[in-house]
Amino acid sequence: MPGREEVFQKAMNEGHSAAWDQDWKKAAAAYRKALQESPDQPKALNSLALALYQLGEFDESLRLYQQVARLSPNDPAPFEKIAQISERLGNLNEAVEGAMKAADAFLNQRDVNKALENWVRVTTLDPDHVMAHTRLAMVHERLGQNPQAVTEYLALASILQRSGKPDKAMELANKCLQLVPENAEAKQAQTLLRSSQLLPKPVRPRGGTGPISMAKVKQLEEPTRRAASGLDPVAEARQKALTKLAEVLFDYSDESPFAQERRGLSAIVKGTGQLSLQQSEQTKVVLHLGQAIDAQTKNQESTAAEELDHALEAGFNHPALYFNLGYLRAKSDRLESAVRSLTRSVKHIDYGLGSRLLLGEIYFKKGQIKSAAIEYLEALKLADSMTVSEEQADEIRQLYEPLIEAQQNQNDDSSNRRLCDNVSKLLIRADWRDQVYRTREQLRKAQDSSMLTPLAEVILQAQSSSVIESINRIHQLARSGSLRSAMDEAYEAVHYAPTYLPLHSLMGDLLIQDGRVSDAIAKFAVVAHAYSVRGEVAQATKILRRVIQLAPMDLSARTRLIDQLVARGQVDDAIKEYLELADIYYRLAELDMARKTYTTALRLVQQANADHAWNVHILQRMADIDMQHLDWKQALRVYEQIRTLQPNDQATRKQLVELYLRMGQQPRAMAELEGFMSYLDSNGKAADSIPFLEDLVKDHEDELLFRRLLADRLNRLGRQDEAISQLDALGESLLQSGRKKEAVEVINQILLMNPPNVEDYRQLLAQISM
Repeated sequence: MPGREEVFQKAMNEGHSAAWDQDWKKAAAAYRKALQESPDQPKALNSLALALYQLGEFDESLRLYQQVARLSPNDPAPFEKIAQISERLGNLNEAVEGAMKAADAFLNQRDVNKALENWVRVTTLDPDHVMAHTRLAMVHERLGQNPQAVTEYLALASILQRSGKPDKAMELANKCLQLVPENAEAKQAQTLLRSSQLLPKPVRPRGGTGPISMAKVKQLEEPTRRAASGLDPVAEARQKALTKLAEVLFDYSDESPFAQERRGLSAIVKGTGQLSLQQSEQTKVVLHLGQAIDAQTKNQESTAAEELDHALEAGFNHPALYFNLGYLRAKSDRLESAVRSLTRSVKHIDYGLGSRLLLGEIYFKKGQIKSAAIEYLEALKLADSMTVSEEQADEIRQLYEPLIEAQQNQNDDSSNRRLCDNVSKLLIRADWRDQVYRTREQLRKAQDSSMLTPLAEVILQAQSSSVIESINRIHQLARSGSLRSAMDEAYEAVHYAPTYLPLHSLMGDLLIQDGRVSDAIAKFAVVAHAYSVRGEVAQATKILRRVIQLAPMDLSARTRLIDQLVARGQVDDAIKEYLELADIYYRLAELDMARKTYTTALRLVQQANADHAWNVHILQRMADIDMQHLDWKQALRVYEQIRTLQPNDQATRKQLVELYLRMGQQPRAMAELEGFMSYLDSNGKAADSIPFLEDLVKDHEDELLFRRLLADRLNRLGRQDEAISQLDALGESLLQSGRKKEAVEVINQILLMNPPNVEDYRQLLAQISM
C-alpha cells in the first residue's frame, strides 16, 4: 500500500469511531486524512462517500462512488449507491444505468434478492425498460414464482406491442397462460391482442425502491383523524397538506384500474394544454415529494422545503404544496418566500385559516402591525364562520366586512398589537374550536338576544355600527318602495365605508328591483372581482352565481366562477359549471368551443382525481361532437377510451362497430364484436349478446357475418332451432341473389350444428355444388 500504512489505519479507525457515534462531519475529516495517504483505496473512498451522503453532500458522494465503481467494477455496492443518489438528485438515466449494473453484479455473486431489488428499481424509474422486465421475468420463472413472472411478461408484451411486434406480444401472453393457466390478466391480454387493441402500459411497482414507504404515509394519515380536537389551525392545515401530498404521491404510482384509466385519457386531450406531467417530470415530482415527506417525518425541515421547491420547479402545482412550503419557510424565517407561498394557498378551504394565521404572524415579525392585524381579523372571520351553521356562516362573514373596513383605517399601533395578541391567544391552541364556541355562548348570554354577532365585536369593541344602521335604513326604504331614496342612502354610506363589499352588493340588489339588470350585473361583477382579490373565494363564488342567474349566457362570469371553484377545491362544482358552459356553446352551435370546454373539464377531472364517472360522461359529449363534425377517426379514439373505462356499455360497443364499418374496416368491426362477446362470456352475461346482435342485424341486413355470429351465439346458448332459422333465412336469401359461395358457407355452418334433418342439408349442399 503506498503511503504510510500506520497513519492510514489510524485515520480510518478514527473515522469508523466517529461514524459509530453518528458524528459524520468528524468521520468525513478522518476519511479524507486517510485518503491523503492512499488516494485510490476503495474502502476509504466508500467510507468517505457514505459520510458525505449522511451529511447531505450528495454530489461529492456520488462522485466518490463513481470512482469506487471504476476501481472495483465487480463490486455491486458502489453501483447500487450510484443508483440511489442519482434517483434522489433526479438524474434518472444515471439511476437506471447504476441499478442495472448493480443487479448484474449481485447476480454474479448469486445474491438473487438484491438483483431483483435493483431490477425493480429500474422498472420503478423507467416502466418501459425491456431488459429489466426481461431479467425479472426470467428470474421469477426460474425461482418458481410464476405470478410475478406473469406480471413481468405481460409488461414486456405491452412494450413489444407498442414497438410494432404484436406477434411477439401474443407469444408472451400465451407463455403467461402456460405458467398460470387461469390468470385473468393474461386472458384479457390475449383478448385485447386478438382484437388489435392496445395492452395497458407497464406502470411503476408500488413501494419497491420508491422515495417513501407505505408505512410512513400511513403514519402521516393517522394524526389527521385526531386533527379536529388535537391540533391548532396551523398544525391542522399542515397535517391536511402533508396527507394530501402523500395521496398525490401514491396517485402518480397507483396500479389500480381507476389510476390506469386516468393515465389512458392523455391521448384524448393531447394538445389542449398541460393535462398532466410528462413521464420524466412526473418521476421527478414523485422523488421530490417523497423526499420532502420523508424529511418532515424526521424534522429535517430545511431539506423538506428544498425538496418541495424542486417539486414545484418540476411542474407540480397544488395548494397543499404551497401551504406546506409557506409553513416551512415561515419556521426558518424566510419570510418573503413564505408570504409568496401562503398567498397561493389562502383561497383553499382546507388551508385558508392556517394561511391567514401564518401571514398574520409573519407580518407581525416584520413590524407590519396593521397588515398583521387585518390578517388575524380575516382568520377570526374564517374560524367564526366554521363554528356556526351553514345557514349562518354567510351572514357571519358579511358582518365582519365593516369591522375589517374600520380596521384598515386603524393606525393606533397599540390597538393593532392588542388585536393580534387576542386573536392569536384565541385560535393558536389545540382546543380552539371549543374556545370559540364558549366565547360565542358567552356573547349570546351577555346580549340576551338571538341576534347573530361576530366574535370580533368582543375583541375590537369597534365603532362600526353606523354602517350596519345605514344598511337597516336602506332595507326599510326598499321595502316601502322608495328605491331612489334607498339608493341615495347607499351612496351616502359608501362615503364612510367605500370598501365594504356587502354594501355594494346591496346596491346591486336595488338596481335589480329598479329594473336596471345590466347595471346590476356590472356592479356584481366588480364586487366579485374585489372579493376574489381579497381571497374571499366563497363570497366571490356566491356573487358570480347571482350574475349567472341573471344572465345565464354571460360566459365571462361563468369562467370566473369556475376559477373560483377550482381555487376553493370544489372540483365537482367546477366540473358541473364547465359542462354547463359547454352546453351553452353547444346550443349556440359553437361546437369547437364546446369540445374545447369539455376537454378542459376532462383535464380538471384528471388533475384533481375527481370521481372517474365524470370521465365517461364528458367523453360521451366529446364523441357526439366529433360525430357531428364527421371526424370519425377522432370519434373512434374517444369511443375506444370510453370502452376501456366502461367495457359493459353496449351503446359504445355498437358505436365502435358502426364507425369501423363506416371507415371500411370490417375486420376491426368483427374483432370489436368478438372482443365484446368474450367480455360478456367472461362476466357471465352471455345472454346479453343476443339482443345486442339482433339489433345490429336489423340495422345491417347485408352484413352476413353479423347474422352468422348471431346464429353461433344462439346455438351456444342452447337455442339451436332459432340459430338454424336465422341461417336458413340467410342461406335462402344468398341463393336467390346468386351468391352460391356464401350460401355454401352458411350451410356448412348449419351442418356443424348437427340438426335433426342434417341429411336434407347435405343433399342441398350437393345440389348447389353440382
